[in-house]
Amino acid sequence: MSLRVAVQMDPIETVNIAGDSSFALIEAAQKRGHICYEYHVESLSLDENDRLFAKCYPVTVQRVQGDHVTKGDPVRLDLGKDIDVVLMRQDPPFHMGYITATHLLERIRGETLVVNDPVSVRNAPEKVMVLNYRQFMPPTLVTRSVDEARAFMEEHGALVMKPIHGNGGKAIFRIPENGENLTALFEVFNQTWPEPHMLQPFLPEVAEGDKRIVLVDGVVAGAINRIPGKGEFRSNLAMGGSAEATELTEREREICEAMGPELKRLGLVFVGIDVIGGKYLTEINVTSPTGIMAIDKFNGTDTPGMIWDAIEARLG
Repeated sequence: MSLRVAVQMDPIETVNIAGDSSFALIEAAQKRGHICYEYHVESLSLDENDRLFAKCYPVTVQRVQGDHVTKGDPVRLDLGKDIDVVLMRQDPPFHMGYITATHLLERIRGETLVVNDPVSVRNAPEKVMVLNYRQFMPPTLVTRSVDEARAFMEEHGALVMKPIHGNGGKAIFRIPENGENLTALFEVFNQTWPEPHMLQPFLPEVAEGDKRIVLVDGVVAGAINRIPGKGEFRSNLAMGGSAEATELTEREREICEAMGPELKRLGLVFVGIDVIGGKYLTEINVTSPTGIMAIDKFNGTDTPGMIWDAIEARLG
């Protein structure tokens, strides 16, 4: 069956096609004969009849960086009547604009399949949903209080501090066990973000990599190990980390089996989780997961195809 697909994303002209998961999903859809459109979240409009519209650009893609997309003239489409699938793929940050978009997309439920489900995305920001699986996490404190953080440090030593709605490894700091920059970091974080912040013990195992595991409709599709670059403890590919092939540990399989059925029930079709040291779950990425290109490169798999199989099964 040919589907009409609208992808809510950042400008497609700017993506790096070598690693961009949204581009890979459009490319895979195109190969299946689906008709694809790109639109930007700023163009969403809810009219007086409660119909949700967006200014959509017909797109065709090819694997030639810089000449990777051809866009047609924009058309105003009713995302409930004119579209079969919406892929919610714009990058975080997870702020009120992002949350409002989930509320608007929720209104086409029952007409159009939105992936990932906007209600579940809204209720499952990366560093909050993961708290439902504390049995697999390192000790974790969520707070705006420097006194609470100091007590936590006395128990656990050196810490990592990160914004609770951050992404791509940005603004993640290591605090040495003497706490010399703890107060200054709290001053900066509390002035920058209104929400509490996340602190965890620094895990030396991160030097051996931070594993990204992708689940499609709750089933493991593959994984890569991300190694920090020279002089870095952050392993995100966007921060200069490098990828290598990997296998899942028994503990990682246990983690995936514990959360897989719930991810599927919540309509979280494409999810990436992060695990350090083969045993410490640190994030569940549902807003705009990445990593599928690297996984397929090492494993010879077709993760975009698996995602479209799952979408088509839900529509079937």
